[in-house]
Amino acid sequence: MKIELHEISVRDLVDGYNDGGDEGVVGYGGRLDIRPPYQREFIYGEKQRVAVVDSVMHGFPLNVMYWARRGDGTFEIIDGQQRTISLCQFAQGDFHYDMRFYQNLTAEEQGRFMDYRLMVYVCEGGDEEKLKWFETINIAGERLTRQELRNAVYSGPFVTDAKRYFSRQNCAAYKIAASYMDGSPLRQDYLETALTWIGDGADPRFYMALHQHDPNATPLWLYFQKVISWVKATFPKTRPPMKHVDWGRLYNRFAETPLDAKTLEAEIARLVADSDVQKKSGIWEYVLDGDERHLNIRAFDGNTRLEAYERQHGLCAICRKHFELEEMEADHITPWSQGGRTVPDNCQMLCRDCNRHKGAK
Repeated sequence: MKIELHEISVRDLVDGYNDGGDEGVVGYGGRLDIRPPYQREFIYGEKQRVAVVDSVMHGFPLNVMYWARRGDGTFEIIDGQQRTISLCQFAQGDFHYDMRFYQNLTAEEQGRFMDYRLMVYVCEGGDEEKLKWFETINIAGERLTRQELRNAVYSGPFVTDAKRYFSRQNCAAYKIAASYMDGSPLRQDYLETALTWIGDGADPRFYMALHQHDPNATPLWLYFQKVISWVKATFPKTRPPMKHVDWGRLYNRFAETPLDAKTLEAEIARLVADSDVQKKSGIWEYVLDGDERHLNIRAFDGNTRLEAYERQHGLCAICRKHFELEEMEADHITPWSQGGRTVPDNCQMLCRDCNRHKGAK
């Protein structure tokens, strides 16, 4: 791979800047692809954009940027998209710096901004080399997420179309699923989750590898809508812990199972109010399969265990043999599933074998 260091002025960089949305973002006289398909959306906030302009206005060095030269003589940004867009947006008056927009600067200040020299490494090589370079050098600013790296490796029509549904500010996926999902569309969390769901927990790379050259991501989007529609119909009342539920896995398991939303809601309300339930996000899976392990039921504390041990004189409550404290386990006399609480009066100490035997019944 050939690598050369160039100095490029802000004036040349912002020349011909145009943000065409889904059609792409260009600058440098129309010869620079600022947002190739594998790049993330613009995620800088106001403070970050202003910090970029402040560095330029004070003549402070910005981190070096990296471009790749294409076969037709145009370029694409490998690293530096966020800084580039910040400079271009300020130049066209999209935000202010020090309470002034670009057009409010003096002629001297405008000249200082436009004449600022950026250090840009330009590389030439094949697609595989460019993507490897992209992964290796992107160490400054906002670090890439795992899904952003996957988008780079499997860039193509599928990724481009998938980002339309899952990776834009207020995208379609966010509008229908914000109450049921955690994370940010801009950081690819929604796309990563959708890919994990449709792959039934498999690494998203498998699905992306199979569909990299598909003309669109319509099947993924239709599947995602089915999952969310099922969740809304089955669990119509939203609660914060629902954002941490693996809805795709539950949909894949129970979508064809007849369920009564009213009965489920009554049980969910009871469990949400139960202080013994430590993992509230496990409630929705529990009401579907009955496995108490999803709930992380509160255990008896050390003092309660010791009190029960002394009360039993070290004897297992079932086999009546003597054991040391560390050889025994605390057990609910009345099981939690039958209304037993995690309180001292409901605690008994069992040897490990008896506790296992009781739990297996």
